[in-house]
Amino acid sequence: MSQSEKRAGSASGGQEQFLTVLSREEATRRFRAHLSMRPVGDEAVSLAESLGRVLSQTLRAPIDVPPFDRSLVDGFALRGADVATASDSAPLRLALNAETIACGTAPRLEVAAGTATPIATGGPLPRGADAVCMIEQTDPDGPGHILVRRGLAPGQNIGFAGGDLAQGETLLRRGGRIGSREIGMLAACGLAVVPVYRRPRVAIVSTGDELVQPGDPLRPAAIYDSNAPIIGAAVRENGGEAVFLGAIPDDETALEASLKEALASCDMVILSGGTSKSAGDLTYRVVSRLGRPGVVAHGVALKPGKPLCLAVADGKPVVILPGFPTSAMFTFHDFVAPVLRAMSGVAARRDASVAAVTPVRILSDLGRTEFVMVALTQGDHGLNAFALAKGSGSISAFAQADGFLTIDALADHLAEGARVDVTLFDPELKVPDLAIMGSHCVGLEIVLDALAEAGISARTVAIGSLGGLAAAKRGECDIAPIHLMDPETQVYNKPYIGAGLTLVEGWRRMQGLVYPPGDARFEGRSAQEAIAAALADPNCHMVNRNQGAGTRIMIDRLIGAARPLGYWNQPKSHNAVAAAVAQGRADWGVAIEPVARAYGLGFLPIGEEHYDFAIPQSRRDAPAVRAFVEALARDDVAAGLRAIGFVPAREGSTACA
Repeated sequence: MSQSEKRAGSASGGQEQFLTVLSREEATRRFRAHLSMRPVGDEAVSLAESLGRVLSQTLRAPIDVPPFDRSLVDGFALRGADVATASDSAPLRLALNAETIACGTAPRLEVAAGTATPIATGGPLPRGADAVCMIEQTDPDGPGHILVRRGLAPGQNIGFAGGDLAQGETLLRRGGRIGSREIGMLAACGLAVVPVYRRPRVAIVSTGDELVQPGDPLRPAAIYDSNAPIIGAAVRENGGEAVFLGAIPDDETALEASLKEALASCDMVILSGGTSKSAGDLTYRVVSRLGRPGVVAHGVALKPGKPLCLAVADGKPVVILPGFPTSAMFTFHDFVAPVLRAMSGVAARRDASVAAVTPVRILSDLGRTEFVMVALTQGDHGLNAFALAKGSGSISAFAQADGFLTIDALADHLAEGARVDVTLFDPELKVPDLAIMGSHCVGLEIVLDALAEAGISARTVAIGSLGGLAAAKRGECDIAPIHLMDPETQVYNKPYIGAGLTLVEGWRRMQGLVYPPGDARFEGRSAQEAIAAALADPNCHMVNRNQGAGTRIMIDRLIGAARPLGYWNQPKSHNAVAAAVAQGRADWGVAIEPVARAYGLGFLPIGEEHYDFAIPQSRRDAPAVRAFVEALARDDVAAGLRAIGFVPAREGSTACA
């Protein structure tokens, strides 16, 4: 790295952050230029321990398999010439030899002309025999004789020595991964020890004072360390051995000591966090002095993943992944996984992909290669790819996404209707039976649980009532949950159901104002009085909802043209609203009663809203859609909805209108 690059970020207290934001290709080139990209070594393991390992040598069969000629059936070993003309109408008589050959029994007697020896499947063929007649094709004929009713040619029903594997034949080639079938081949050849590449030891270090390990109590302003388990699993998936060193606080001396210890005992070090522009980040400075050449890239033109830091310390890779889970995993798979696979001898990953269409426009930052996680649904004309816009801090997006698409650094968007290749997280993709897009509600999980028991899978994409309604009209989903009140008729949902859609009633849920218990501005008042009091107090903060949500439409109707503090704080769920109030970041908001109860908040009812389902008429007869509608009418589903505070639609109203 040049001196001009080193000086580029040394302003502001000497902090060296984002020295040069490199392209993805240049960062990769610089990183790999200082690495051998070869396996770190090999070792011998027992056959039982070899599952999933990668062979470091080509193995050849040391023996024939099978090691002797053997019978493939239960029957009689004989000479084919003796029974060449045998048939049901003209059976031939043979004398039985005085031995029976079982598996593991060495023959003692030769099969002479006109004789036969009883033999079991897998038994070694006796001298003189060149065929085996199935027992079903013979009949007893007095003491010590049989009648053979089927003609046989030499070699019939015999497995010859080396017929499966011949001595010297290649069993497995170097670089092959060992699975259960490969273990069977090795065992058949008597190999008890297997030469494999050593798994690179990868030290995983989390950094940050805010981290708490899973299982420990979560203190205020802290988060659980989810990155370390994810990274550890990804390391194992790509041939490495994960070595967890725990979470290191933001202390430069402690961090440097831990990293030096990690480098001494491991082949690679991965840190999570400590790459963003903040005064508390120390990892860059520590990593830069661990060994030569040090940091080779700090800042890559990626989204997510810009703050990635790549370093090499005396031949060993040291990577500082961004702290947010999505950023961490994309940069891991793009930069770390190929290096780790080379170090472990695992073949380069071949990602599976499918063609899909983007139903809506996806914006991107010009100048940065962007990875966008998407959920796939089956549309009328193929697969649709919906962007999961949860941000790089989302961990749930990985569970909901089927894969990702890539937007080139030279593009600022993907157009609506663009045909794209989606790289799959799981090559064995199964598109869910149901695509549900619209407003999300915890009550929906009760219905989906019932469907799951029947083997019906569902994909839910929370895009708000209006977004779901639009998707249903375009034929991009099977079911769109909505709760929209028409301001003119004061009727829920039905006025929004146009041509091509049908409405299925779901349940009723109480919306209301949520507030900290005991707040005098709200306690003991009606919702309308409380909102008036909140609007009259210039220091009273609200938390709103996102545009397109049915709750947002209700809020705008209640407050009119007023724009109180917090109006532009627009989270996308009832839970986020309740959390903002419970944590003191807002004084009031609007959410459903079960959520208010879960967060211990005060609740002032505003009105009962209808949570119903818009269904494209072209999908109403699909088996999974019918199963969904039938589940709404089940007694156990209704009981589950009541248990969490919802009121199922009146009896009979769940039928398609």
